[in-house]
Amino acid sequence: MDLAVGVIIGGAFGKIVDSIVGDLIMPIVGRLFGGLDFSSYYIPLAGQASGLALEEAKKAGAVFAYGNFITILVNFILLAFIIFMMVKQINRLKREEPAPAPEAPPEEVQLLREIRDSLKR
Repeated sequence: MDLAVGVIIGGAFGKIVDSIVGDLIMPIVGRLFGGLDFSSYYIPLAGQASGLALEEAKKAGAVFAYGNFITILVNFILLAFIIFMMVKQINRLKREEPAPAPEAPPEEVQLLREIRDSLKR
C-alpha cells in the first residue's frame, strides 16, 4: 500500500516539477542564452533551414534536439534533489533513539564472575 501511495504522489509531484522547470526555470535559462525558448534549440541533420520551429524541422527530417534534452535533464536533477532532501528528512524523523545501556548485573552475579575469573588463574 505504501508503494502505491508513493507512486501516485510521485507522479503528481513529477508534474509539479515539470511545470517548475518548463514554466519558471527554463525561460530564465533561455533568456540568458538569447531570449529564445531553450527547449526548441536543435541542430538540423537533414539539411533543414535553421530558422524553423522544432516541430516543423522534425517533420522535414532528423534533428539533434539538444535543448529539449537539457530541459529534461534539468527536470530530472531538480526532481532527484528534492526527493533526496525528502528522504533525508524522513530518515532524520524516523531515527530511533539509541538503545539504553544494559543494566549492571546484580552484585551477586558480579561477585560470582570475579570468583570464576580468579579460579581460572
